[in-house]
Amino acid sequence: MLSIFLIAIDSTILSTAVPTIVKDLGGFDQFPWLFSVYLLAQAASVPVYGKLADTFGRKPIMVVGIGVFLAGSLLCASAGSMVWLIVFRAVQGLGAGAIMPTSLTIAGDIYTVRERAKAQGYIASVWAIASVAGPTLGGVFAQFVSWRWIFWVNLPIGLVALWLLWRSYREVFERRPRRIDYAGSVLLTVALVLLVFGVLEGGDAWGWLSWPSLTVFGVAAGLLVILGFVERRAEDPVLPPWLLRRRIVVTSALASLVIGVLLIGLVSFVPPFLEGSAGAAPIVSGLALATLTLGWPLTGALAGHVYLRIGFRATAVIGSTVAVLGAVLVLAFSATPSVVLTATGCFVVGLGLGLVANPTLIAAQSSVAQRERGVVSGTNALTRSVGSALGVAVFGAVANAVITAASGPSPSSIQAGSSAVFVGVLAAAVVLLAVCVFVPHVPITDEPAR
Repeated sequence: MLSIFLIAIDSTILSTAVPTIVKDLGGFDQFPWLFSVYLLAQAASVPVYGKLADTFGRKPIMVVGIGVFLAGSLLCASAGSMVWLIVFRAVQGLGAGAIMPTSLTIAGDIYTVRERAKAQGYIASVWAIASVAGPTLGGVFAQFVSWRWIFWVNLPIGLVALWLLWRSYREVFERRPRRIDYAGSVLLTVALVLLVFGVLEGGDAWGWLSWPSLTVFGVAAGLLVILGFVERRAEDPVLPPWLLRRRIVVTSALASLVIGVLLIGLVSFVPPFLEGSAGAAPIVSGLALATLTLGWPLTGALAGHVYLRIGFRATAVIGSTVAVLGAVLVLAFSATPSVVLTATGCFVVGLGLGLVANPTLIAAQSSVAQRERGVVSGTNALTRSVGSALGVAVFGAVANAVITAASGPSPSSIQAGSSAVFVGVLAAAVVLLAVCVFVPHVPITDEPAR
């Protein structure tokens, strides 16, 4: 929980301090890369860490991940320019790529499916605390102390997490000599870096059909094709072909990808929508968005009890249906901008996602052996990161097109652009429901915890 808290709070604490950071370091045109490069490094490293956790054990990979994340935090806190801060954020992202999937894999190892019903509730509560504490702490540090404390605060939390992990986690993991798939790891990492980079920069730094965009996506596609042939011949592939043959793994990963798209649509556009069309203060718009991350852990804590009664698929279908209802409310309320109404819609979406995210992941983990859980958890985390990157690009392009067509930013054009994005959010919620309908039945068994 402490390790996940590092990742959860890091995703929210920086946003409120960006104006202060820019004022101190300059580089206003570069600050979006503080978020993009972190996401890029995390997405590219997740599948590699997942395979390494299945090869060498969870504990050493977790220790390495926390160590790299803390090193990145220390470097960020001492950065003297925006360029160096962006570089050090990439180091943080490399650490985060190990922490999140390995934490979820450890939970899958040490708890049975029934025990995970309670454990996942505790883990979900971490996100609720971070969603409230993150923006508040970021604002307090930036206004009253220094924005650098946003990164310093990670050090005591991470050190305590390392100490508890080293002292209390007795891993039962049989290490066997295995050949590391260096070729597959390099090909996958470079392909993902190019893919996410192209999605993040497309429509912004260059046009979608321009030669830089076509080159980046073309090379990424070519590397992925080569990866497919390499992985078929690899003795111990980093991305095993069997992943694509397991229906539960594929549907779980697709659900995670769509959740990433849906989330980024709300996280990125609810605050500008409320500030630009309803005149809400930044802290008020942030609190309205926080209802999304408050609703999620509420049902996330109950999801285990629900899927133990009705199964993984039925729970996910109910959750995705609630998410569709919430997306309908957000879109409907965008016609009459209101903080309370928008917050209500976000809260309902959060309630629905809490019944989808954990059950689909646990179903996928439960369907594979212990030595395969790391790569399954890593794939799930990877697809959510890719979904977020896709969402940022697509929704950003939609909003910019609408606002530009209306002759620039104004309360009415911002409202129109946000409404167009919320149509996309609703479409993503409908796709999520369709994916959940196709989740196969996975029996709930009390396998012994390891």
